[in-house]
Amino acid sequence: MKPTWIITANAGRARFYEESSLTEPLKEIEDLVSPGAKQNISDVVTDKAGPTAAAKSGHNISSGNQAPGIAHNANSGAPNKQYQPAVTPAEQEAEHFAKDISSYLVKAHQEGRFGQLVISASPQFLGVLRSNIDPHVKELIKTEFNKDYTHVNVSQLREQLQAHKAKQE
Repeated sequence: MKPTWIITANAGRARFYEESSLTEPLKEIEDLVSPGAKQNISDVVTDKAGPTAAAKSGHNISSGNQAPGIAHNANSGAPNKQYQPAVTPAEQEAEHFAKDISSYLVKAHQEGRFGQLVISASPQFLGVLRSNIDPHVKELIKTEFNKDYTHVNVSQLREQLQAHKAKQE
């Protein structure tokens, strides 16, 4: 029987454990840290003008022998045709990290390294993670908890998971 993997995650860190049986201790197999978790917002965000900035619009720019301010390029500076909701740098990093976790799980699933998943993630990150997990991997999720246990040791994690399981029964 393939082992169960237990994942504890938040937007900055994901720890992967293997549970071969209920009597054996959990074995930590991977500890991923988001590269963006170590960066300052100022390293990620710039004040560089975007593609729809007025400075790039072509408005009020004279060319050739036309009067100043008359030249106009109707296509430049036009807003993007696709609506993109505002996303903070932290949300963008969380999304990228969730995709990294999903890729790792897909590869491990293809290699036959686990048969079931238990996911415990911070409430803010659990939704992001859910929306990025591959459908084939999603079918293997046995249980989800909206708790961040990335900071606990192996025995504390086992205790917390057993307490959650007891509440559900």
